[in-house]
Amino acid sequence: MYRFYIGASQKQGDTIEIIGEDVNHIKNVLRIRNGEKFILCDGEGTDYLCELAGMRERNLLAAVLEERPSETELPVRLVLFQGLPKKDKMELIIQKAVELGAAEIVPVVTKRTIVKTEGGREEKKLARWQAIAESAAKQSGRGVIPEVAPVRTWKEALAQMENIEYNLILYENAHGMHPLAECLKDAPQKRSIGIFVGPEGGFTEEEAAELLAKGAACLSLGRRILRTETAGLSMLSALMLSIECAKEQETSSCGAEQE
Repeated sequence: MYRFYIGASQKQGDTIEIIGEDVNHIKNVLRIRNGEKFILCDGEGTDYLCELAGMRERNLLAAVLEERPSETELPVRLVLFQGLPKKDKMELIIQKAVELGAAEIVPVVTKRTIVKTEGGREEKKLARWQAIAESAAKQSGRGVIPEVAPVRTWKEALAQMENIEYNLILYENAHGMHPLAECLKDAPQKRSIGIFVGPEGGFTEEEAAELLAKGAACLSLGRRILRTETAGLSMLSALMLSIECAKEQETSSCGAEQE
């Protein structure tokens, strides 16, 4: 079923006004007609099953048939702290991180970051990154549009991690897979998880030590050294599957007990 995002002000009682680019897409591309059903999402975790009730030149009216919580969000908030990579790799990382359930993507300048940050251009780049996040959220059926934070300094990133329950550092000098296995086992019980990934060249020993001193768990993703655009997405994928499986098992167990 087709899915579109709305702002809170667009809903008035049991009617939602559709405005902006979605009007043309619904009318002229998808050719949805009065009475046909689709999903409108407020981007904050609530879905509305609607049917098209009125067509105008610049806006559309949708009648709300049912309101329900989005079923596509993870119960654990995943935050990806990504060391700024070169070229357009960040765009790929944002797109796939959103698909894999990240709630927030935080670009971070580290000692080995090569990309230069410039004020005026950074605002335009952040707007583009956020648009990519919204597009990926729409494509993957997310109930929440993840936030792409402004580029953080290393000090700012360390301060933000203190608000996260469980932090992880993906580090090529870590050894053994047991810590990863324990992390995936414990992940479904956490409220929030931060994942720190270095840029090309990884973290310096000093940066890794700072993260460990603040309580981050140091993890290896195997014997191969992964590229920066692969490491974080691999961890997000593993966490997503672990959390989803635990959630499904819990639901099945509750259903069996009720029977």
